[in-house]
Amino acid sequence: MLKSIKIRAVVTTVLCLAALVYLAPTLTADLPDSWKKYLPADKIRLGLDLQGGMHLVLEVQTAKAVESTLERTMGDLKETLMDNRVRFKLHEQTKDKNIRLEFPDAASRDAFERILKNQYPDLEVAASEMAEGRGLVSLRIRDKRAAEIGKMAVEQSLETIRNRVDQFGITEPEIIPQGTDRIIVQLPGIKDTARAKSLIGRTALLEFKLVDEEHSLEEALKGNVPEGSAIAYESRMDRNSGRRTEIPLLLKSRTLLTGDALEGAKVQIGDRFGEPHVSLKFNTQGARDFERITGENVKKRLAIVLDGVVHSAPVIQERISGGQAQITGSFTMEEATDLAIVLRAGSLPAPVTILEERTVGPSLGQDSIDLGTWASIIAGILILIFMIVYYRLTGFIADMALVMNMLLLLGVMAAFKATLTLPGIAGIALTIAMAVDANVLINERIREELHLGKTLRAAIEAGYTKAFLTIFDSNVTTLVAALFLFGFGTGPVKGFAVTLTIGIVVSMFTAIFVTRIVFDHLIWNRRIEKISI
Repeated sequence: MLKSIKIRAVVTTVLCLAALVYLAPTLTADLPDSWKKYLPADKIRLGLDLQGGMHLVLEVQTAKAVESTLERTMGDLKETLMDNRVRFKLHEQTKDKNIRLEFPDAASRDAFERILKNQYPDLEVAASEMAEGRGLVSLRIRDKRAAEIGKMAVEQSLETIRNRVDQFGITEPEIIPQGTDRIIVQLPGIKDTARAKSLIGRTALLEFKLVDEEHSLEEALKGNVPEGSAIAYESRMDRNSGRRTEIPLLLKSRTLLTGDALEGAKVQIGDRFGEPHVSLKFNTQGARDFERITGENVKKRLAIVLDGVVHSAPVIQERISGGQAQITGSFTMEEATDLAIVLRAGSLPAPVTILEERTVGPSLGQDSIDLGTWASIIAGILILIFMIVYYRLTGFIADMALVMNMLLLLGVMAAFKATLTLPGIAGIALTIAMAVDANVLINERIREELHLGKTLRAAIEAGYTKAFLTIFDSNVTTLVAALFLFGFGTGPVKGFAVTLTIGIVVSMFTAIFVTRIVFDHLIWNRRIEKISI
């Protein structure tokens, strides 16, 4: 028994020392460099409600992703029909965003249906009619495929936003899906909320298009836009006044290259004016395509378009090899940095809109910490006093276990890098009550056994044995509920579940394992026969 007591005491001591090691960075900032080099140096992470920051609920426009997929598929279908010499006429999209095709005769219509069936399984005929020998067909994406596209758009948006936030340098962000088309973004400690929203919500669709210099821009601005072209605007900033102006350009609608061909993007400073610009590096296939495009269009203007805005439209002087390009546009360093971030992280597959925005100031977060800490301290002190007054020596033993419980709980949170939130502080307060409840059950059982005339050793043995099942049942049922809250909850609910889950496990250890060590030491080592309870 004496050997068993020593082993259990060593285990408890090691766990307490480990908890102190993990808690040291939280308790003090004056740690030696050797500590930071070899031992844990991370503080307990604080949630959005404790250190301030931003909470966003985003909605992914999955319908736009389906619409974009339909447009790309129709572009490919048009080329296939022309390659097979099938006569057709493309109409504008209908109100329900379907694509309409017109065929002059039955033979063309039959050829189209064969191609559609064999090569485009994701498309289906939404409506069809015949009038004066001509066939009108309305096409759409199949419902099953549309659902898949929407799901993929949300997953890709989640990953893209996470990459952008990580590169932005925000520590401990929480980015999780909600429902079928929403994303929750929590950014603790963020100060420039406008910049963060711009970075997260930017679609960042990069396109390279030729400037249409064959048709009149003036006529296009009057409404006579030639087929296969579109009007876009180039944003320019006057270096002297700092004012931005928009210059209209007529661009060819066909996209020659997109941001999918990028391998990297970084900010560089220009030699001439010392202004920042974004340097682009294409992947292997992108470099080949860019070299071919520039070689075929020497002395023509190539527009670099981001989210529909032209950033520059330089004249191609010669074939450009090596897979390098740059975006200029009178950027500030902050604008260039953010642009490089969104280009490296990739474009969003569909636009996102902000449905809900909440900002928590750091002062309010500090107030929450102070109030929550004082509430826990006062509750803990009152419980400590009550246990000593009511149970005397055994109450003091329970208090020792309670203090150890708090030490281990916070140590485990620091070790596993769990995030402490305001509801998490409430979970700690609940854990204190549950830990005391276990000791109360044990002490009352020991009292009953002593009243029956049993020796102290027998009373303690029976008290722990009989109280164990009750403690185990109550804690396990609470633990199951906490695990469900953690698995299905978000934000504050998950923060509460984290501390409650850790607290339940730790409280069972301290209430049953640690206090039993003290009692066994008093009985076997000190050989006491009576105890105040």
